[in-house]
Amino acid sequence: MFENLLNLVKEHAGDAIVKNNAIPNEHNDTAIQTTATSIMESLKGQVAGGNISDLAGLFKGNTGAGSNGVMSNISGDVVKNLMAKLGIDNAAASGIAASLIPSVMNSLVKKTNDPKDSSFDLQGIIGSLGGNGSMISGVMDILGGGKENASSGAGGLLNTVKGLFGK
Repeated sequence: MFENLLNLVKEHAGDAIVKNNAIPNEHNDTAIQTTATSIMESLKGQVAGGNISDLAGLFKGNTGAGSNGVMSNISGDVVKNLMAKLGIDNAAASGIAASLIPSVMNSLVKKTNDPKDSSFDLQGIIGSLGGNGSMISGVMDILGGGKENASSGAGGLLNTVKGLFGK
């Protein structure tokens, strides 16, 4: 999943990083890598912290307070890590996060929900974030899939998840 996430950040990094005067050109790759790593670590932190409901809501496309909290945490982590790695000020790092994180996350959610795009899937995302079988069952419960559907094997889980996203 990380490589696909890194590619998403690269796709959206144009104005936010590559054309940004606050980031010297020789540090563009570091800024892109730091952003992708920060997103991944922040998502892992959401899973580890038990914030599965809001995270699942984000992937369902909900833009409620919980999903906004997830996005805020991701942006905060990106800002903190860009400042630490690149020595840029808070305003520059915040500007990068404000322009880059929403577009990257919207693409991630869109790709996760697109049955024709296999670059991301919810089961793979949960697994890469440290989720295990019981975590997947918990997500399915939160999304309304129930444990009986989640326990019917990978195909059953995938079909259930696809059904939840209108596929």
